[in-house]
Amino acid sequence: MESTRQKKIASLLQRDLAEIFRGHAASEFPGTLVSVSKVRVSPDLGLCRVYLSVFPTGKSEGVMTYTQEQAPRLRAALAQKVRNQLRIIPELHYHLDDSMEYEANIDRLLKEGGENPFK
Repeated sequence: MESTRQKKIASLLQRDLAEIFRGHAASEFPGTLVSVSKVRVSPDLGLCRVYLSVFPTGKSEGVMTYTQEQAPRLRAALAQKVRNQLRIIPELHYHLDDSMEYEANIDRLLKEGGENPFK
């Protein structure tokens, strides 16, 4: 269970990382929408798991490769944004959030099945 401090820091990091990705993704991946869907911070505030949602999903592998290669630059950009709020910038680990793809697959399966059992 996350503490109130973890939730506040996760919210701050999510907002600032979204701004960073909005700028970087627009220049590096034109026509691609990269959003920070979720941020989880460890209890010691030293580790941060960042979940990225990519649309269209076909470009998600390229975006994840880019984030792994540019991790130090992205962390430095984050440090510039939160330098007045946080003393230590957590280590960032990026993960692909495939919930949109999962949802699209369920919709496709329901349409293929024909009859909707929930009506």
